[in-house]
Amino acid sequence: MKIAILDDYQDLALRLADWTNLRQAHEVTVFNRNLSEAEAVEALEPFDVICHIRERMAFPRALIEALPNLKLIVVTGRAHRTLDLAAATERGILVCNTDGRPGMDAATPELAWGLILALARNIPAETADMTRGGWQTTVGIMLQGRTLGLLGLGRIGKQMARYGHAFGMRIMSWSTNLTGETAHENGAERVSKEELFRQSDVVSVHLVLGERSRGVVGAAELALMKPGALLVNTSRGPIVQKEPLLAALQRGAIRAAIDVYDEEPLPSDDPLRTAPNCLLTPHLGYVTEEVMRAYFEDMVADIEAYAAGRPIRVTNR
Repeated sequence: MKIAILDDYQDLALRLADWTNLRQAHEVTVFNRNLSEAEAVEALEPFDVICHIRERMAFPRALIEALPNLKLIVVTGRAHRTLDLAAATERGILVCNTDGRPGMDAATPELAWGLILALARNIPAETADMTRGGWQTTVGIMLQGRTLGLLGLGRIGKQMARYGHAFGMRIMSWSTNLTGETAHENGAERVSKEELFRQSDVVSVHLVLGERSRGVVGAAELALMKPGALLVNTSRGPIVQKEPLLAALQRGAIRAAIDVYDEEPLPSDDPLRTAPNCLLTPHLGYVTEEVMRAYFEDMVADIEAYAAGRPIRVTNR
């Protein structure tokens, strides 16, 4: 078989998992840059198996139908929003997923707290100034005694609440289906969305992207935020409306740290890249050695099981 590993930006796949048996019996090719759909149609045409890292590349019906040799797609994680599962199923293409490992859910909240601390203490600006010979050019803020507003109190949000308590913060939360009981169990106050934006010193987004959450943070919500308050989004780009966010940053009304975008990779000329009062990271939320190792090890196991005629973790059966 011809096996393609897509979007392995850091060349981790062959380093973190043992592909020896597969490479001896089959041809394994790593693509370490993002392919446009037009490039993918040509580059992926010969492949029988495609390993697809979650949400790094769109895999729509048109692309699936343009790959006549494709028989198996292995996706990282279980929910995969950029793959047209129905189109793959109609073509008779098997789709297998990967499992998690205990503790993997900590990756995104750990990054979120890194971003919060970096914003609060102006770490990127001070670091850059130090390299230019400067010394103490900004004044940061303390988190203790301030209010953390969590949009969403699911798996990630609950961990954020625990970390917030460790920093001595008051915790507020809102989502459309959050109950007061769940909020109380996690040391948070259930408040209205408007109250959360009005009172929070830090707002951190942890909603699942869907029709109800798409664009849920817009001009009205941003206008309610305290002057200089921090907005952190490590969830999904479209939850926060881009144009109102850019306007708020340009006015200096708030500061933001963004890890996720409407389009990924973020285009080199996107105005977010040069927006003031903004810290950007390239969707690093789940990208840790532990998580990526688990993904690639499961990819190997999925392909080996398929080659042996006993597929595992099948999503579309």
